[in-house]
Amino acid sequence: MRLDVDGLPVYFPYDYIYPEQYAYMLELKKGLDAKGHCLLEMPSGTGKTISLLSLIVAYMANNPLDVTKLIYCSRTVPEIEKVIEELKKLIAYIEKQTEEKPRILGLVLSSRKNLCIHPQVSKERDGKIVDGRCHSLTASYIRDRHSYDESVPVCNFYEAFSTFGKEAPMAPGIYGIDDLKDYGRDMGWCPYFLARYAITHANIVVYSYHYLLDPKIAEVVSKELSKSSVVVFDEAHNIDNVCIDSMSVKITRRIVDRSTANIQLLERTIAEMKEDDAQKLKEEYQRLVEGLRDANLARETDIVLANPVLPDEVLNEVVPGNIRNAEHFVAFLKRFVEYLKTRLRVQHVVQESPAGFLKDVAQKVCIERKPLRFCHERLTSLLKTLEISDLTDFSPLVLITHLATLVATYTKGFTIIVEPFDDKTPTVSNPILHFSCLDSSIAVKPVFDRFQSVVITSGTLSPLDMYPKILDFHPVIMSSFTMTLARPCLLPMIVSKGNDQVAISSRFETREDVAVVRNYGQLLVEVASNVPDGVVCFFTSYLYLESVVASWYDQGVVDSIQRHKLLFIETQDAAETSLALLNYIKACESGRGAVLLSVARGKVSEGVDFDHHLGRAVLMFGIPYVYTQSRILKARLEYLRDQFQIRENDFLTFDAMRHAAQCVGRALRGKTDYGIMVFADKRFSRQDKRSKLPKWIQEHLKDSLCNLSTEEAIQIAKRWLRQMAQPFSREDQLGVSLLTLEQLQNEEMRRNQQAAAEQN
Repeated sequence: MRLDVDGLPVYFPYDYIYPEQYAYMLELKKGLDAKGHCLLEMPSGTGKTISLLSLIVAYMANNPLDVTKLIYCSRTVPEIEKVIEELKKLIAYIEKQTEEKPRILGLVLSSRKNLCIHPQVSKERDGKIVDGRCHSLTASYIRDRHSYDESVPVCNFYEAFSTFGKEAPMAPGIYGIDDLKDYGRDMGWCPYFLARYAITHANIVVYSYHYLLDPKIAEVVSKELSKSSVVVFDEAHNIDNVCIDSMSVKITRRIVDRSTANIQLLERTIAEMKEDDAQKLKEEYQRLVEGLRDANLARETDIVLANPVLPDEVLNEVVPGNIRNAEHFVAFLKRFVEYLKTRLRVQHVVQESPAGFLKDVAQKVCIERKPLRFCHERLTSLLKTLEISDLTDFSPLVLITHLATLVATYTKGFTIIVEPFDDKTPTVSNPILHFSCLDSSIAVKPVFDRFQSVVITSGTLSPLDMYPKILDFHPVIMSSFTMTLARPCLLPMIVSKGNDQVAISSRFETREDVAVVRNYGQLLVEVASNVPDGVVCFFTSYLYLESVVASWYDQGVVDSIQRHKLLFIETQDAAETSLALLNYIKACESGRGAVLLSVARGKVSEGVDFDHHLGRAVLMFGIPYVYTQSRILKARLEYLRDQFQIRENDFLTFDAMRHAAQCVGRALRGKTDYGIMVFADKRFSRQDKRSKLPKWIQEHLKDSLCNLSTEEAIQIAKRWLRQMAQPFSREDQLGVSLLTLEQLQNEEMRRNQQAAAEQN
């Protein structure tokens, strides 16, 4: 299908297009024309990805000087692979329609773990181990040793790429993870370094958020990308949390102890090098005198040691004299680590600003701010000079220097909290120092400033006006789209009481109430006995899930559920959860039906699609507020109130409702799908909660569905399921929620006439 979107010819690889897809493209084009940032909310399962790709690829083809590259960021590897599949379909369609091969290079960049084809290294499961072993086979000094001693192992794939790969450009095409690995095997080149090198020449790059938002990685991977790029953050409802995590550091006593061992190893290695090759240390000293830029501390193959956001003017300075000499620097690190040990000997909670921390460091161990700022760069240089092969051994010390650089670089938007124990184990002495970022705009600001258009999009961004505040940017387009449906395939309900008329809620005061727990159990039993196939339940936390299930065992609820369906439970162990998910799918596929108990903000709530029979009903037990007693959260709420005038309650409700919407949104993954969404908490019926749900859920949540008892909800669900059981196919959408080319042209003509009439 060839569309005209506000004068732009767009190829769309399907026979029909939904009205919301066309409206989405129109808004997106306005944003690109204005060279500004966009915030777009579109329901799950309505073709958001292909709409984005079709419009932006067409825009790049028609405006090659304005937009040169599409950088598409997604959260998980399965989501990245879906983007690549849609892109392949689009490019194949364009090729068929135009009868010429588009000169487009699109590729995925993923971690070494996902792209490695080395026979031994690729067998490792842990990403950090893969990174370390890769570095030990590809570092320049290892290759230098190999040149005069062939018994020193190197990676032949990297050697071949280094020799021939940079000279031969990749052929146009779309390369997913498996395609890159196949290409690497055919050519004998390393797929990871091939992808790292090729993204500067590619028209479309698909990778994880962290490659742009985490400064340690972005400095290495994304610094060459052109400013005339369009950046898309898909599934971006949690983008502020990703930003905060990327700029925060957590130091435990174990990390400090291991750092001490790292320092001792560095001392021994420096002493050995002074005996064997003192010239190398002198050359390094001389380089550091010339300044960091001239020192050319190119990261080579290492991601772990990248620079955590040092401004350009700082990088042009020389390294302070008291840490240029290798022995002096190690002594400096030893003093700083000893200081951290004293800070972790606390009996009560301490909270202070970065400025207070720096003042205390200066008073107690005579360490100034400037050398702290250069810690990370200085360690990078030293490890390179000492020719350390396995960098994973030094990850604790890297983390310490990361903390040092960040605390000396930023004075605003951060806090330091030292706790004598972990909240989860308050009886065990386990001191933790949190260097916590409070302002998510710090990590994302370089992206907004650098690239001309940034598109933030998801199915659950409501309320839209919160994101410009917490990310501190000014979007030119903010739109939320609803879903056009031929039948009401979405049934949201708010169940506020049990059959005994006792109000149900996960509020802290009532969550342990026997009647509330029993009513939750009764609701699940009724749903399991009346709704076919899969039922997914979300609890507010792992602790609450364990507490409720233990009570259900005593009350006989678990036995009642298992009479109708098999029961599976998500745990904090990733392997156990994967197994539970696999068996849940198997039970649904076999027709036996199953219930999956999981947790909001857990693994199952993000990126797992329960489409069709895998999720006929989704229950949200309670409102998933974040743990409000967390000191880090309290500090962030205080910062948001002072800096952005966002009230604590507004942010907490916004955060809880976006997670609730994300959980229940797992039920509907397309227009031929149908599902029940049950919000089981009386507080959901309040207007301040309901109004924060996405528009496409709100329009189906009528007043008559907002204050139901368990029995009323089940009766409504039964009637609705009978209606959904009638034969239905994609063709039944025709004339209701699908637009043909002729209809689109007529609609566009009507809009133009209306605009002309308004001008006259």
